[in-house]
Amino acid sequence: MMPASAVPHSTNRSQAIAMLVLATAFWGLSFPLIKTLMLLHARVDSAAGPWFVTAYVLAPRFAIGAALLAAWQWRALLAGDIRSGEWIQGGVIGLFSTAGMLFQCDGMQYTAASTSAFLTQFYAILIPIYVAWRARRGPEAVVWISCALVLAGVAVLGRFDWKELHMGRGEIETLVASTFFMGQILWLERPEFASNRPARLSLAMFATQAVIYSALLLGIAPTGEMATALAAPWSSGTWIALTLALTLVCTVGAYGLMNAWQPMISATEAGLVYCAEPVFGSVLALFLPALFSVWASVHYPNETATWTLLAGGGLITTANVLIQLKPPSRRGGPE
Repeated sequence: MMPASAVPHSTNRSQAIAMLVLATAFWGLSFPLIKTLMLLHARVDSAAGPWFVTAYVLAPRFAIGAALLAAWQWRALLAGDIRSGEWIQGGVIGLFSTAGMLFQCDGMQYTAASTSAFLTQFYAILIPIYVAWRARRGPEAVVWISCALVLAGVAVLGRFDWKELHMGRGEIETLVASTFFMGQILWLERPEFASNRPARLSLAMFATQAVIYSALLLGIAPTGEMATALAAPWSSGTWIALTLALTLVCTVGAYGLMNAWQPMISATEAGLVYCAEPVFGSVLALFLPALFSVWASVHYPNETATWTLLAGGGLITTANVLIQLKPPSRRGGPE
C-alpha cells in the first residue's frame, strides 16, 4: 500500500469528496428512519411523551455505536491510548451534536422528514456569518444574498403565517438544531486538533452522547412505570432492526466518514458536499415511508414533491451552493 504522504493530493481530495457524499446519503436515510421509529414507538407505547420518544430514538443509537467503537478499539482503551485532545474535541463535538439532535428529532415529530432535512442546512449560512463576526468585518454581498434566499426558503417550508408571525414547532426546533450543528462543524475544523485520530475522536463523541441521552432518558421516564416504559420498544423486532440500521449506517458509518475525510478538504468544499444531504433525504422520503409502514405497521405515507418543498428546498439549496462556490474573502483578519 502506498504511504499516505505519497498519495497525490488530487487523489485524497477526490476520495474525500466521494466519501462525504456517501455520508450525506447515509444521513439522508436517517430522516425517514427516525420518523418511522418515532411512529413505531408511539404504537408500542401510546403513553410515551414526545421528549421521551425523542430521547429513546437517540440513546440506544449512540450507546450501541459507542459500544461497537469501544470493542473495535479495546486495545487502545486498555492501554490508555486516547489523547486528552481527542477526549476534549470529541466531548465538545458530542455536546453540540447532542443538543442539535434533540431539537432535530423532536421537531421531526411535527414536520415532514424532507422539510427537516432542508431546514437543517441553515448552518451553511450561519457559519460564514459567524466567521465574519469573529473577523470583525461585515458580511459580504454574497452572504446577504444567500441569507435572503434562505429566509425565503425557510418561510416557504415552514408555511410562515405572515398575519400572526408564526411558524410551526417542528420548523422552529429544526432551525435551533442547526445552530448547534454549526458548532459541531466548527469544532471539527479547529487546527489544534488536526492530529487527532478519527476513530478515537468518534469514540469520544459517541460516548459523550450516549451518557447524556441515557441520563436524559432515565430522568424523564415515567416514575411509576419506568421499567415498563423502558422495556416497551424492545418488544418489537422491527424497532430493534430499525435502531440497528440507524446505528450502523447513519451513525457509525456516516460520522466515521465525516470525522475521517472532512479534514482532507477545505471547509468550503465540505459545505458544498453537505448540501446533498437534504436532496438524498427528500428523494428517499418519496418512496421509503410506504415500505417502512408495511414493515413497522404504522401509518407513514410517502411524501410528495409539493410546491413548498420544491420552492423552499430549492431556495435553501441555491443559497448554500452560492455561498460555498463563492465564499467570503479572508481579508480583514484571520478566520
